[in-house]
Amino acid sequence: MNDGCVFCQVLTQADSADTLVLHRGTDAFVMLNRYPYTSGHLMVLPLAHVARLDALTPAVRAEMMELQTQAVALLEAVYFPQGFNLGANLGSAAGAGIAEHLHLHIVPRWAGDTNFTATVGHTRVLPETLEETWQRLRAAWKES
Repeated sequence: MNDGCVFCQVLTQADSADTLVLHRGTDAFVMLNRYPYTSGHLMVLPLAHVARLDALTPAVRAEMMELQTQAVALLEAVYFPQGFNLGANLGSAAGAGIAEHLHLHIVPRWAGDTNFTATVGHTRVLPETLEETWQRLRAAWKES
């Protein structure tokens, strides 16, 4: 744990729409991205404060992949996306905003979900608040 890491900080608090944590596993957790590209933009993270995949045990990497798989199924059931972007930005040079705590992105996608607003206005338009997204997905995760 690293007290200066925003991801580590949410782990010290109860899961809520404020922390955006949807699920905690044995060695990894799932949370909403605070700055989403689309509604339902999730991240899977290890509980351990590490920056590299090779710093994790095979068991933790396996748990993260299983959580990613569960998250995709959950998003399909709740939001009906037409596709997904899955990935990680490893290191700040690769675009990681928080490079010191590894995280995998799950971004649901729909045909035509990017438009001039994001390109010209540098603004993302989401049809619901993060709190609404958290409530919908948290309830669905508990039911799954």
